[in-house]
Amino acid sequence: MSIPSEPIGSIPRSPELLAALANADSRTWTEVLDRAVRDTIATLEAAGEQVVTDGEQAKIDAWTYPVYGADNLAPDSVVIPYADGHQRGLPRLTAGPIRYRTYADQYVRTAVKYAKVPVKQAVVAPSTLSLLYPPQGVDGYSRDAFVKDVLNEAEKEVRGCLEAGAQKVQLDFEEARLSLKLDPSGGLLKDFIDLNDQLLQRFAENERDRIGVHCGVGADQDSTHSLDVDCAELLPQLFRLQVGNYYLPLACEPDPDRVLGLIAEQLRPGIRVFVGVTDPIDPQVETVEQVRDRVLSAARHIPLDQLGTCDDAGFSPYADDPSTSRALAFAKIRARVEGTAQAAQLLT
Repeated sequence: MSIPSEPIGSIPRSPELLAALANADSRTWTEVLDRAVRDTIATLEAAGEQVVTDGEQAKIDAWTYPVYGADNLAPDSVVIPYADGHQRGLPRLTAGPIRYRTYADQYVRTAVKYAKVPVKQAVVAPSTLSLLYPPQGVDGYSRDAFVKDVLNEAEKEVRGCLEAGAQKVQLDFEEARLSLKLDPSGGLLKDFIDLNDQLLQRFAENERDRIGVHCGVGADQDSTHSLDVDCAELLPQLFRLQVGNYYLPLACEPDPDRVLGLIAEQLRPGIRVFVGVTDPIDPQVETVEQVRDRVLSAARHIPLDQLGTCDDAGFSPYADDPSTSRALAFAKIRARVEGTAQAAQLLT
């Protein structure tokens, strides 16, 4: 039995692409972006990936790409603190309604033109975008109306990706673990889970089998935002989500066997758990043997027919993060694919 292995999403952008991003010439940007997507997919396939992404080459970031450039946003809402002291921020909604300017199905339509294997697409979870609504409210636009609009837009995006040919759609629920740092009572996490579940309930069971959720600890400028939060508080809530696939960090965890035990307690029939076997912010490339042994450890807790592997996170969720090179990212991906295959041979 083979063990599926998948990328999470983002691949570092090339210097050429970053230069084009800063260039106002839309024709130059389009041409360079197309080359970057083709190269990303071809390199992932050459590494042995059986499912590929476009590397999120066109995204400014994984949090706000759908509304980037909207004129009803101000740059001063929620601050995301990282362990090394740097910060990222989310914008604040100043007027309603919220509408996506970019839907990820356009990325799928491009990727499937070049891919020889199935394509997956990462999309932002509605819980993330809920952070754009300010605590003081928005004149003439209630929070209830805002949430309804966010859910409608998120549903449109996920359906669009599935219809465009994505084998899987992955909800990036990046703020889940972070929410326990912002609100240790767990109330904020529960609100996030409930909101994302409202989206998932709009899909039939066979559609939810093609939907997954990624919950990370942050991976920006070689730093994390919530690795210090105990995932024991997170996992029971996270596994309430009615999705077919979970993508969870493990390589970065200080006690991976404990985490695997916690995951095993939450398993239910019909789901697959992809565990991270490479750490995108570690500058050392994992060896094939390291990956193999991590998979073998995971298999002691998770049945083979419910086990998959992934990277702990995307390699560059923010386009302007130069801390990881494309070469390093692809080297780690090759180690993941080969190590997973070696483990599968030993286990079957």
